[in-house]
Amino acid sequence: MGKTAFVFPGQGAQAVGMGRDVFETHAAARAIFEEADEALGFRLSGIIFEGPEEVLKQTANTQPALLTVSAALLKALAERGWTPDYVAGHSLGEYSALVAAGSLSFADAVRTVRARGEFMEQAVPGGQGAMAAVLGAERDALAALCAAVSEEIGTVELANVNCPGQIVVSGTAEGVRAVAERGKEAGAKRVVPLEVSGPFHSSLMKPAAERLAGVLERLDIRDAAVPVVANVTARPVTAAGEIRKLLVEQVYSPVLWEDCVRWLIAQGTDTFVEIGSGTVLAGLIKKIDRNVRVLSVNSAPSLAEAAL
Repeated sequence: MGKTAFVFPGQGAQAVGMGRDVFETHAAARAIFEEADEALGFRLSGIIFEGPEEVLKQTANTQPALLTVSAALLKALAERGWTPDYVAGHSLGEYSALVAAGSLSFADAVRTVRARGEFMEQAVPGGQGAMAAVLGAERDALAALCAAVSEEIGTVELANVNCPGQIVVSGTAEGVRAVAERGKEAGAKRVVPLEVSGPFHSSLMKPAAERLAGVLERLDIRDAAVPVVANVTARPVTAAGEIRKLLVEQVYSPVLWEDCVRWLIAQGTDTFVEIGSGTVLAGLIKKIDRNVRVLSVNSAPSLAEAAL
């Protein structure tokens, strides 16, 4: 029997109105939205369902919003008896994975990612950091180019290793610009600047990681009931102490998503269930291995299909 992994999207998957139909049709999902509003002390659900998009796109809102939608869909899916062998999440999605694994309570997770979003926005003054998607480059060649540019011009590092031919770099605005200009040296076909509020998953995020460490120290983190494949190591983790340490490192380390998926496939995972807004992860997983089954549970109709 093949194994199943539940996977959860991160920033960039958000859309105004996401999760509204599951809120309206599933009492368990509605309770999650209500819990988020109560835990945060404001109507996050209103921002999720009605926007405006500029407000939803603010990192400190996007992160708890995506977590809430994933947790609501997860609750509705759990009612149908689905359980995973493994869980994983892309960046912010790792918090959704930890909720799914019973390591974090939803209320603690939603408060923590709200703070994480604020810390990440505040770590680097606006305009000084940047991120860009590099398409078609070879990973080692791009890492070497980033190292050379970091030495000559300004910090720039691999931030998300998403799938073959899609790697995101992050760092100073000058460093990212230089990689974009010299991308062909690493085999890049195209470099696309990303609309983000900071150089996420680069060493410039260490001030945010230090502030987050203070929040995580006070948090009740439990051993995970299901192995969580961590972004930082692309290996499973269940021990609470290790989870806490990796969540701090994750803020300034690359998200090794391709490596996480390859490790899961090597363990016999043949079904990936993406739970949350959009279909970003389904697309990446299919580019890593087109032979695996991928389901996207992002709405009430898709929940019904997943139950079949």
